[in-house]
Amino acid sequence: MTMYPLAQRLDLVEDVLGHQVADPYRWLEEPSSPERSTWLRAQAELFAAQRDLWPGRDSFTATVRSLLDVGAVGTPAWRGDRRFFTRRDPGQEHGVLYTQVADQAPVVLLDPTALDPSGLTTLDAWQPDKEGRLLAYQLSSGGDEESELRVLDVASGALVDGPIDRCRYTGVAWLPGGKAFYYVRRLPASDVPAGESQYHRRVYLHQVGSPVSEDVLIFGDGRDKTDYYGTSVSRDGRWLVLTASRGTAPRNDVWMADLSASSAEAPELREMTSGQDAQTSVHVGRDGRMYVFTDLDAPRGRLAVGRPGGPVERDLIPEDPEAVLRDYEILDALPRPVLLASWTRHVISEITVHDLASGELLSTVTLPGLGTVGGLVERPEGGHEAWFAYTDYLTPVSVLRFDAAAGTVSTWATAPGSAAVPEATARQVAYESADGTAVRMLVISGAGTGPRPCILYGYGGFDISLSPAYSANILAWIAAGGVYVVTNLRGGSEEGQAWHRAGMLASKQNVFDDFHAAAESLIAAGTTTPSQLAIWGGSNGGLLVGAALTQRPDLYSAVICSAPLLDMVRYERFGLGETWNVEYGSASDPEELGWLLSYSPYHHVVEGTEYPAVLFTVFTSDTRVDPLHAYKMCAALQYASSGAGPVLLRAEDQVGHGARAISRTAELAGDCLAFVARYTGLVLAGPVR
Repeated sequence: MTMYPLAQRLDLVEDVLGHQVADPYRWLEEPSSPERSTWLRAQAELFAAQRDLWPGRDSFTATVRSLLDVGAVGTPAWRGDRRFFTRRDPGQEHGVLYTQVADQAPVVLLDPTALDPSGLTTLDAWQPDKEGRLLAYQLSSGGDEESELRVLDVASGALVDGPIDRCRYTGVAWLPGGKAFYYVRRLPASDVPAGESQYHRRVYLHQVGSPVSEDVLIFGDGRDKTDYYGTSVSRDGRWLVLTASRGTAPRNDVWMADLSASSAEAPELREMTSGQDAQTSVHVGRDGRMYVFTDLDAPRGRLAVGRPGGPVERDLIPEDPEAVLRDYEILDALPRPVLLASWTRHVISEITVHDLASGELLSTVTLPGLGTVGGLVERPEGGHEAWFAYTDYLTPVSVLRFDAAAGTVSTWATAPGSAAVPEATARQVAYESADGTAVRMLVISGAGTGPRPCILYGYGGFDISLSPAYSANILAWIAAGGVYVVTNLRGGSEEGQAWHRAGMLASKQNVFDDFHAAAESLIAAGTTTPSQLAIWGGSNGGLLVGAALTQRPDLYSAVICSAPLLDMVRYERFGLGETWNVEYGSASDPEELGWLLSYSPYHHVVEGTEYPAVLFTVFTSDTRVDPLHAYKMCAALQYASSGAGPVLLRAEDQVGHGARAISRTAELAGDCLAFVARYTGLVLAGPVR
C-alpha cells in the first residue's frame, strides 16, 4: 500500500446555482501557500522513489531520443528565389530557421539553442515580409508562451525592431515594402481588470522601427474580452482581411477593407460575415477573385468564389459527402491553371487537382502511403509547383514537391537523420459507440497475436483531428512489444464540423462514451484485457482520461493524465479557461453547470473505489491549463482509491503546455512509458530497441 503525503481535506461544500458542490482540496489552488509547497515537495519525493522501481525507464528514454534524432524538416516559405525553412538536425534540441537563395548554401537565421543554451527558449512563429527582406519572429522562454515579437534584417541578421511584448497567438500581416504590418497584442495588465491579463486583444498597425506607443489601433475596442483576431493582406497589398472569433468557438466574423480606397491606418472595414454559425476564411487570389473557404451549410467544408468585397457567387469545390476539405493552393502559371485541394477521408489525407475556372476534378496526386499531408504551400508570385509535408506512423516528416506541369510528385527534403524504426503495421478499425455511432480507431502493432499490453490514446475536442504522424512514443512502445491505439472520438474534426459539435457542450458525454466503447472493442477483439490496458491523454485529452477513469475504472489498469482540465466547475477561473466555455459551457449558467457537473472528474471521485494506477504529468510554467487541476485530483484520488496501483504526480519546472527541448521530451516519455509498462504487465526482454 502506497503511503501518500498528508493532504488536508476541507469540509468545504458550496451552493453553486442550486448545486451542492464539494471542494475539499481548494487550498491547493493557492500558489503562495506554504502548505501547497510542502505537499508538492513530498509528491516529488514520492514520484522519484516510485520511478526507481520501474524497469526499462532508461531504455525507453534512450529509444525515444534515438527515434527523435531523425530530426525534422518544414515546408518552405518562398519569396522569389529565396526560401525560408526550418530543420532540426540529429542531436539538436530545437529546430533552426534557415534562409537560402537559389542553390547557395543555407544560412542560419534563428537558432533557439544558440540564443539560449539552456534550451528553455522556443521559436513560436515567424513570417517574412512580402519581399523576403525582413523577418518577424516570436520567442518565448520557460514554457510561458508569451511570444515577444521582433524583426530582423534577413541579409545582415541585425535586429531592426522589438521586442514587443504581449504578442501571444499573434499573426503578422505585412504590407508591401516591409515598412509596416498588422498584428495582435493584448492590452497591458494595468489597463484591464485583475485576473484578465491573458485576454483583451486588439489589432494594431505597427511601423517598423517606430515605438509601439505610436502603433495605430485598428480593431477590437468594445468587443468581448476573449475574442481572438486574425489578419491578412493580399499579395498586392490591396485587400485587408480581418477575422474575429469568441474564444475557441467554431464560428467567426469576417471583414474586408480595400486599402486602395482607404488608408492602412484607417481601413474602411466592410462586414462580410457576422453572426453566422460557421468558420470562414477569405483570400484574394492573383486572378483578382475572392476565395471563400467555409463550413457554412457544409460541415465538411466547401470553397466558393466571388468578387472581393462582394457576395459569394458560386461554389468552386462543393462539400464532399465523406471527405473533409482541409486546405487549397492555386497554381496558375500553366496553360490551364489548376487548384490543389487537400482532404482527409476518415483522417487519411488525399490531394486532388481541379480546373481553377470551373472546379472540375482533373486528377488525384499520388501520396507515399496512408498518412497525413500538411503545410501545403505555393510560390506567392505564382507558378506550377506546390510543396507539402507528408508523414505516417512509421515515416518521419518529409517535404514533397508537386509539379503540376509534369503531373509528378518528388521528394524535396527528408528528415536529416535516421533511426531504427521497428516493423509494424497500422490498420483502421471501425467500432460502435453507445448510441450506435460508428467511430474509427487506428491500431498500430508489431508481430504477434493474443492479448497484449496496450495504450489507448484520444483527445476528442476543439475541432482537432488525430491523424497519422511519426511518433517516437508510439514506436518505442511498439518496439517493446506493446500495441498502441489512436481513436478518433467525436469532438474532434476527423469527420468535419458536425463531428466536432457532436462532442461539445451538452454532448460532451459522447466523447467519453466513444472512448469507453473503443476500450470495450479492443478487449472484445482479443487485442488486450482490462489488466493490460492503459489510457493516455493531455490537455483536453487529460480531461478525457480523467472522466474515463472515474466513469469506468474497471476498464483500465493505468492512466497517463497530462496537463489536464479536471475541476470543470472552476476551470474558467484559471489559465485561458474563459476562452473555452464556448467548447465546454460555463459554470455561471445553470443549465451548462449541470452539463459540467455531470462529468467533472474531480467531483466524481468516490472513496473506496479501485481506481487504476494514475500518473499526472504537469508543467509548472503552463499558462494555458493551470497545474492545480492535477494537484486537486491527485489529492482526491490518493485519499479515495483502494486500487493496488499508485497515484503519482510528476511536476516539471520551466516548461509549459507547448514546445520543449528534445531531451526533456525524451525524459518525460521515458517516465510515462515505463510507468505504463509497469502497470500493464509489459515484460521487457533486454534493452528496449
